[in-house]
Amino acid sequence: MNISVASKFLLVEFGLTQIQIGQVFSSFMLGYALFQLPAGILGDRWGPRRVLTLAAIWWGTTTVLTAIIPGLLANTALGALGGLIAIRFLLGVGEAATYPVATRAIASWIPPSGRGLANAIVIAGATLGAASTPPLVSWLMVSYGWRMSFYVTGLAAFLLAIIWWLFSSDAPALRDVEASHPGIEASKFTSGERNGSGVVASPGPWGQILRNKNIWLLSISYMFDSYLLFIFIFWLYTYLTDVRGFSLLRGGLFTSLPFVCGTIMTPIGGHLCDRLCLRFGAPRGRRIEPVVCLLLGGLFVFLGAKVSNPYIAIAVLSLSAGFIQATEGAYWSTSNDMGRNFAGAAGGMMNMFGNLGGVVSTALIPILVKHFGWLVALGSGTVTAIIAALLWFTVRAHRDPEARIACG
Repeated sequence: MNISVASKFLLVEFGLTQIQIGQVFSSFMLGYALFQLPAGILGDRWGPRRVLTLAAIWWGTTTVLTAIIPGLLANTALGALGGLIAIRFLLGVGEAATYPVATRAIASWIPPSGRGLANAIVIAGATLGAASTPPLVSWLMVSYGWRMSFYVTGLAAFLLAIIWWLFSSDAPALRDVEASHPGIEASKFTSGERNGSGVVASPGPWGQILRNKNIWLLSISYMFDSYLLFIFIFWLYTYLTDVRGFSLLRGGLFTSLPFVCGTIMTPIGGHLCDRLCLRFGAPRGRRIEPVVCLLLGGLFVFLGAKVSNPYIAIAVLSLSAGFIQATEGAYWSTSNDMGRNFAGAAGGMMNMFGNLGGVVSTALIPILVKHFGWLVALGSGTVTAIIAALLWFTVRAHRDPEARIACG
């Protein structure tokens, strides 16, 4: 989020164009997308504790370097652009572990009937971060310069790495499973290998993930879903300041509102997905909630672009972002179901496609704006949301026997 706010300052300091800024955004998304599957495989093999600790150290370092390289180590405009593209790509590589390895942890810790809500809570944490970042970052940049926000958020990553290493574990001990969930056998959490301290995922032929047609269909749907989400992440601040006329500080404040909605609606959507799964079974129960939310999200982004009042526009756009993020629990719990022992790899593949959608979105939006205007640019997200919803009807999210029992 801080690079989307910092882009206003980078344009002036280095004489960059909106299309070049889009290339900087896309370089992050490309590194992030390409390393989703490798990161998920590492999470399955090495465990979430080790992999997420290393990832946080990596992205903290590259966040700090984002402030150091352009203008300080690379003095020319071309050098600054090249440095930003390179370091943002590496930042994406480090952050790639976050969601696939988190979903690996959830598959080990949470029984199937609760994974929609559990995955949604992880996503809600991210949306809470996205909601709090724009006002803080815009204030830091106006008060202390754009580099300060990268130093502050880089430090936060290092603190997170320490906390995660000290307090997390790869899986619950069997005695803790039986004590906390007396009605559920430990085998219901995961069918991976067990050792004396807990349940761990067993490394195996993750290539079967690549041969699963339903994971491909789910991943392609997530790609179209993410196209719209990344419009909000990378381009909403520019839209509000350039088109809707908000100041830098007010733009930062209002940029946070869609993610406030997402923080509230994501766990609600995940819980609803779990309840529908219990009521109707999989795959029907997993499908209802994301289809409805995707169609509403696509409708509201178009309406938000059409209305003339800027305050009504941000309210409607916030609802759009909330509905799109409310689908996260359904996507990630379905990838858990399909991946089973290789939940990290399955989540990595899905998120790789999702972020390829982000690569296209971040690069295409400024081109659409230049040639057709913001209505067409935002309206392209409506089209992708509809496609994502339709693809859900092709996904057959059959669950393993233990999960089917838990889902009713």
